[in-house]
Amino acid sequence: MKILIVGSGGREHAIAWKVSQSKLADKIYCAPGNAGIAEYAECVDIKSTELEKLAYFAEKEQIDLTIIGMDAPLVAGIVDIFEKKGLRVFGPRKNAAIIEGSKAFSKDLMKKYHIPTAGYETFDNPDKAISYLKNSDYPMVLKADGLALGKGVLICQDFEEAKAGVKAIMKDKQFGGAGDRLVIEEFMTGREVSVLAFCDGTNIKTMTSAQDYKRAKDGDKGLNTGGMGTFSPSPYYTEEIHEYCMNHIYKPTMDAMKMEGRDFVGILFFGLMLTEKGPKVLEYNARFGDPETQVVLPRMKNDIVEVFEACIEGRLEDIQLEFEDNAAVCVVLASEGYPEYYEKGYIIHGLENFKNKEGYYVFHAGTQKGLDGIVTNGGRVLGITATGTNLKEARKHAYEAAGCIDFKNKYMRNDIAKL
Repeated sequence: MKILIVGSGGREHAIAWKVSQSKLADKIYCAPGNAGIAEYAECVDIKSTELEKLAYFAEKEQIDLTIIGMDAPLVAGIVDIFEKKGLRVFGPRKNAAIIEGSKAFSKDLMKKYHIPTAGYETFDNPDKAISYLKNSDYPMVLKADGLALGKGVLICQDFEEAKAGVKAIMKDKQFGGAGDRLVIEEFMTGREVSVLAFCDGTNIKTMTSAQDYKRAKDGDKGLNTGGMGTFSPSPYYTEEIHEYCMNHIYKPTMDAMKMEGRDFVGILFFGLMLTEKGPKVLEYNARFGDPETQVVLPRMKNDIVEVFEACIEGRLEDIQLEFEDNAAVCVVLASEGYPEYYEKGYIIHGLENFKNKEGYYVFHAGTQKGLDGIVTNGGRVLGITATGTNLKEARKHAYEAAGCIDFKNKYMRNDIAKL
C-alpha cells in the first residue's frame, strides 16, 4: 500500500514509525513532515491546511490510505474532500470532528446525553461573560471554543484574573477566531488521564491509558502548552474505572454522535478527570494526542494499518488490541521561551546516540534539515521516549536519554512521571 500521513509533529513521527512496521505499508509519504519523519517517509512540501493540494497529490500518486494526524484539517473537512474524490482516508468527517472543533458543541452533547462532565455556561458576548464571572466561585476555567493548539484554556483564581482572561480570549483574540465564543467551566480536581480510542462509527476500542503534562514548568506552573511530556500506563486508571468509563463515557459518546447523525470514524481522544465523584470528561479530541501517541504506540503490539482499515470498513469488533506489559515515558525537549517567544535554527547534537537503540525513541516535533545537520524549528523540538519494565525504570531511561541530546536554549520539565 501507498500511505500518506498528514502532519509535521512528534505525533506524526510516531505514527510514521508505527506504520513503517506494518506488513501492508510499501511506500510512506508525509505532508509536510519533518527531519525525523524523513527517515521513514518521503516528505512532501504541502501544508496540512492545503486540503485541495493534498487531495490532488493523493489522486496523482494513487495513495491507498491517508492518515490525518492534525486537528485543523479534520475540523476544516479534509475527510469529506478526500471521500468525494473516492480516496480512502482515516479520520472523522467534518460533522464529527466538531466534537473537538467546538467546545460548546461537545459540552452541549454531554449535557444532552448525560455524559459526566463539569458544569458550564457558554457566551458569545464578553460583557455577559464578565457579568457572570462576578458571582462565580473560584478557581474557574475559561476555554476558547475553537482550536487553539492546546493552549486556549485559562485557570483563573479570582474575578480580576478571569476578567483579564475574557479580554484576552474574546476581545484581544489571543487565540484568533477560536475565541469568538467562550465556555466558562467549573474547576475540577483529581488525577487527569488520557485515553485514546479507535472508532468505526458504531464500535469503540480503547488503547492503553496515559497521563500528560500541559503546563510549561515543573510543578504544573507556567502557561498551558501542547504538552511537555507524558507516561503510560496511568497507575490511577484501574479496571474498575475503565468499566465505568466504557459504560458511562466511551460508548455513550459514540452512541450520542450516531444519534446526532455524526457517525465518528477515527481516533476519539478522551481527556478525563478522576474526581471524588467519579470520572468526568475534561475534553474530547478528534485525533491522536500529542505527546500521548509517543508513549502509547511504542507499547502497541498490533499492526496499526490493519486497525485503521478495520475502522474504515466498520469491522473494528473483529480487532483485539494488544499492548506490551511494560511502561513508557516521554520527555519533551523544547526551545526556551515556549509557548511564547522562542528562537529557532540551532543545531541538535547527540541524535546519533539513539539510532536503532532498542527501547529508546526520538520523535521529532519541531525540526528541519539545515546545512550542517538537523536544527530546531519549533517550540517543542523533540519527544524523548523510553520504555522500561515499570514507570520508574522507563523514567530513568527517558531522562538519561534526554541528557544525551543537546541544542542551544534547550528546555525540559524535570518532573515528568515523578509520582
